[in-house]
Amino acid sequence: MRFRNIQLVANYPSRLFEQAVNELARLPGIGRKTAVRLILHLLKHDRQNSEALGNAIIRMRSEIRYCNICFNISDNDICDICGDIKRDHSVVCVVEDVRDVMAVENTRQYNGVYHILGGIISPMEGIRAEDLNISPLQERLRAGGIAELIFALPATIEGDTTGFYLYKKFSEFSMNVSVIARGISFGDDLEYADEVTLGRSIINRTPYQNSIIK
Repeated sequence: MRFRNIQLVANYPSRLFEQAVNELARLPGIGRKTAVRLILHLLKHDRQNSEALGNAIIRMRSEIRYCNICFNISDNDICDICGDIKRDHSVVCVVEDVRDVMAVENTRQYNGVYHILGGIISPMEGIRAEDLNISPLQERLRAGGIAELIFALPATIEGDTTGFYLYKKFSEFSMNVSVIARGISFGDDLEYADEVTLGRSIINRTPYQNSIIK
C-alpha cells in the first residue's frame, strides 16, 4: 500500500476553533500542532485570560509607536532610551531591528543610544539601501553631537555589505566608526548570541577600517 500521497486533514470540532488555529499558525515559529495546544490552553482557563490577551494584542497593534529618533518601538513619540539624559547620546549603535536593541540592552554593557535600520541590504530579497532608515541616520549625523557609530549588524554577507555601504556613505563626517568584535560567529544574528559574548563584543569593538578585507 502507498501512503505518500495521502494528505491528513485535521478534523476540528468547531469552525471558530479552526479559525483561531489558522490565525495562530500564521505566526513565525508556531506550527499547527503548537497552535492547537495554545488554543486548548486558552479554553481551559477563565475567559478573562483570553480577553486580556486579545485586548493586549489589539492595544499593542493600534497604539504602539516608533521612536521619532531611533525607530525603536515605544509607547510615546520618543522612546525611553532616547529620552534618557543619563545615556551617552554621542555614541550610536546601529542595528538591524528591535530584537537587536533588546539583545544589546540585556548585556548591560552599553550606555549609548541606538539607530534601527529596519533591515539590511539584501539583493536576493529585494531589500535596497533606499528601503532602510538610512536617511534619518544621516540627518542625525548632520545635526552634530555624534562622536562614534558602532555597527552591530548580523555577522553575515548581507550584514557586512550593509556596514560597508554605511561606512562609505558617512565618510564625510568626522567621527569614529567601529564594529563589534567577532565574538559573534559568522552567520549568526545578535539575538541568538549569549549576553556575555555579545557584551564582550561591544566592549572590545574595533575601528571599522580594521575589519575591511583589503
